[in-house]
Amino acid sequence: MAAVVGNLARPPLPRIRLKTETSVPDTSLMMRCATCLHKETCFPCGIAVNDARQLNAFRFGQRKVKTGQTLYHEGDYFQFLYAVRSGTFKSRLLLADGREQVNDFCMAGEILGLDGVAYGTHASSAIALEDADVCVISYSHLMELAASNAGLLQVIARMMSREILREHRLITLLGSMNAEERLAAFLVNLSHRLKMRGYSAVEFHLRMSRAEIGSYLGMTLETVSRTFSAFQQLNLLEVDKRHISLLNIDGLKRALKKSLH
Repeated sequence: MAAVVGNLARPPLPRIRLKTETSVPDTSLMMRCATCLHKETCFPCGIAVNDARQLNAFRFGQRKVKTGQTLYHEGDYFQFLYAVRSGTFKSRLLLADGREQVNDFCMAGEILGLDGVAYGTHASSAIALEDADVCVISYSHLMELAASNAGLLQVIARMMSREILREHRLITLLGSMNAEERLAAFLVNLSHRLKMRGYSAVEFHLRMSRAEIGSYLGMTLETVSRTFSAFQQLNLLEVDKRHISLLNIDGLKRALKKSLH
């Protein structure tokens, strides 16, 4: 009941104007995707590479999300998928005692909102960790297109499969690794994702706090800070507040290989 009251108390989300072929030129989304730095990893842009005509049929919107703003709340009615064009989000649940449980971090080229597919409401909230820009795709319209397009259906299936694999990796991370291995896995994964997007794989700025990393990895804030310090003493990395320089990423990877065998 408290969750329902909380939803009613929130101001309504701004209405998203979905663009169609009659309101804008057919090339609008194609041009937006063509100029996107993450077109090789993003779901809609993957379709554009194979068949530009499919992209013209999409109804989509655009939304800018400021740092700390919530894109959608836990319990909100599910309507859209969100392709992150720029920025970083955290996906979080609020536990019964009011604590936050972070269950994912999503960056440019990735999709938000799939948690609403199963039951028609979002199972978590998505909050911007920095100013962000998202492309908004109507899920019902997407399903209409997929019903008559096997290629599009395969793309959607692969997208959902990636989410399942991510869940499995997190379960492995929390269930079979110690604190050092968990943080090493997190940093190696983040490095890989940044490299795929054309950014430096060895030097980057963390958009999430130590507490948020700890919540995601099942570690206390103190343990996260202590583990960063231990890695720095081993010359695996250098830390300056949220700025990370990976000095020996192969050393981090070797530690993971040992833990997985």
